[in-house]
Amino acid sequence: MKLIFFEYFTILLFFLLAIFLSSILFFLSFFLVPKKFDQEKVSAYECGFNPFDDARSTFDIRFYLVAILFLIFDLEISFLFPWTLVLDSISLLTYWSMVIFLVILTIGFIYEWQKGALEWE
Repeated sequence: MKLIFFEYFTILLFFLLAIFLSSILFFLSFFLVPKKFDQEKVSAYECGFNPFDDARSTFDIRFYLVAILFLIFDLEISFLFPWTLVLDSISLLTYWSMVIFLVILTIGFIYEWQKGALEWE
Protein backbone atom coordinates (compact mmCIF):
# COMPACT_ATOMS: atom_id res chain seq x y z
CA MET A 1 0.00 0.00 0.00
CA LYS A 2 2.83 2.36 0.84
CA LEU A 3 4.58 1.68 -2.49
CA ILE A 4 1.46 2.57 -4.50
CA PHE A 5 1.13 5.83 -2.58
CA PHE A 6 4.76 6.67 -3.34
CA GLU A 7 4.20 6.16 -7.09
CA TYR A 8 1.20 8.48 -7.06
CA PHE A 9 3.08 10.96 -4.90
CA THR A 10 5.78 11.19 -7.56
CA ILE A 11 3.20 11.94 -10.23
CA LEU A 12 1.59 14.55 -7.95
CA LEU A 13 4.99 16.10 -7.31
CA PHE A 14 5.71 16.39 -11.05
CA PHE A 15 2.24 17.85 -11.63
CA LEU A 16 2.72 20.48 -8.92
CA LEU A 17 6.20 21.31 -10.21
CA ALA A 18 4.82 21.78 -13.74
CA ILE A 19 2.07 24.09 -12.47
CA PHE A 20 4.56 26.07 -10.42
CA LEU A 21 7.06 26.52 -13.26
CA SER A 22 4.42 27.38 -15.85
CA SER A 23 2.87 29.94 -13.49
CA ILE A 24 6.23 31.58 -12.84
CA LEU A 25 7.03 31.73 -16.57
CA PHE A 26 3.61 33.14 -17.36
CA PHE A 27 3.79 35.90 -14.77
CA LEU A 28 7.39 36.77 -15.64
CA SER A 29 6.49 37.17 -19.30
CA PHE A 30 3.42 39.18 -18.37
CA PHE A 31 5.37 41.68 -16.25
CA LEU A 32 8.71 41.85 -18.11
CA VAL A 33 7.55 42.18 -21.72
CA PRO A 34 6.99 45.77 -22.89
CA LYS A 35 3.46 46.37 -24.09
CA LYS A 36 2.99 48.47 -27.21
CA PHE A 37 -0.62 48.56 -28.33
CA ASP A 38 -1.51 49.81 -31.78
CA GLN A 39 -4.60 49.52 -33.95
CA GLU A 40 -3.35 46.54 -35.95
CA LYS A 41 -2.48 44.43 -32.92
CA VAL A 42 -5.78 44.93 -31.11
CA SER A 43 -8.04 44.53 -34.16
CA ALA A 44 -9.67 41.24 -35.08
CA TYR A 45 -8.01 39.34 -37.93
CA GLU A 46 -10.15 37.33 -40.31
CA CYS A 47 -8.77 36.05 -43.62
CA GLY A 48 -6.71 39.16 -44.26
CA PHE A 49 -9.74 41.42 -44.62
CA ASN A 50 -10.83 44.43 -42.66
CA PRO A 51 -13.29 43.09 -40.05
CA PHE A 52 -15.58 46.10 -40.41
CA ASP A 53 -16.38 45.72 -44.11
CA ASP A 54 -19.61 44.46 -45.60
CA ALA A 55 -20.21 40.79 -44.76
CA ARG A 56 -21.60 40.06 -48.24
CA SER A 57 -18.50 41.15 -50.14
CA THR A 58 -16.90 38.57 -52.41
CA PHE A 59 -13.38 37.38 -51.86
CA ASP A 60 -10.83 35.34 -53.70
CA ILE A 61 -11.33 31.64 -54.35
CA ARG A 62 -7.75 30.98 -53.20
CA PHE A 63 -8.90 31.13 -49.59
CA TYR A 64 -11.11 28.13 -50.29
CA LEU A 65 -8.33 26.31 -52.11
CA VAL A 66 -5.89 26.79 -49.26
CA ALA A 67 -8.53 25.60 -46.77
CA ILE A 68 -9.25 22.49 -48.85
CA LEU A 69 -5.54 21.73 -49.19
CA PHE A 70 -5.15 22.11 -45.45
CA LEU A 71 -8.00 19.67 -44.83
CA ILE A 72 -6.59 17.14 -47.27
CA PHE A 73 -3.13 17.13 -45.73
CA ASP A 74 -4.53 17.26 -42.22
CA LEU A 75 -6.51 14.11 -42.97
CA GLU A 76 -3.40 12.54 -44.45
CA ILE A 77 -1.55 13.10 -41.20
CA SER A 78 -4.43 11.65 -39.20
CA PHE A 79 -4.16 8.47 -41.28
CA LEU A 80 -0.37 8.37 -41.06
CA PHE A 81 -0.07 8.43 -37.26
CA PRO A 82 -1.84 5.12 -36.58
CA TRP A 83 -0.15 3.57 -39.60
CA THR A 84 3.31 4.44 -38.31
CA LEU A 85 2.51 3.13 -34.84
CA VAL A 86 1.68 -0.35 -36.14
CA LEU A 87 4.11 -0.38 -39.05
CA ASP A 88 6.09 -3.33 -37.70
CA SER A 89 3.01 -5.56 -37.36
CA ILE A 90 1.04 -4.85 -40.55
CA SER A 91 0.78 -7.03 -43.61
CA LEU A 92 2.31 -6.28 -46.97
CA LEU A 93 -1.12 -5.47 -48.43
CA THR A 94 -1.75 -2.86 -45.75
CA TYR A 95 1.66 -1.32 -46.33
CA TRP A 96 1.19 -1.01 -50.08
CA SER A 97 -2.36 0.30 -49.78
CA MET A 98 -1.06 3.17 -47.66
CA VAL A 99 1.77 3.80 -50.10
CA ILE A 100 -0.78 4.00 -52.94
CA PHE A 101 -2.86 6.40 -50.82
CA LEU A 102 0.19 8.62 -50.30
CA VAL A 103 1.07 8.50 -54.00
CA ILE A 104 -2.47 9.62 -54.94
CA LEU A 105 -2.25 12.51 -52.47
CA THR A 106 1.18 13.47 -53.78
CA ILE A 107 -0.12 13.50 -57.36
CA GLY A 108 -2.98 15.75 -56.24
CA PHE A 109 -0.54 18.08 -54.51
CA ILE A 110 1.67 18.29 -57.61
CA TYR A 111 -1.41 19.00 -59.75
CA GLU A 112 -2.49 21.83 -57.42
CA TRP A 113 1.02 23.21 -57.44
CA GLN A 114 1.22 23.19 -61.26
CA LYS A 115 -2.18 24.86 -61.57
CA GLY A 116 -0.95 27.70 -59.36
CA ALA A 117 -3.29 27.16 -56.43
CA LEU A 118 -0.46 27.81 -54.00
CA GLU A 119 0.67 31.05 -55.64
CA TRP A 120 -0.30 34.16 -53.75
CA GLU A 121 -0.20 37.58 -55.40
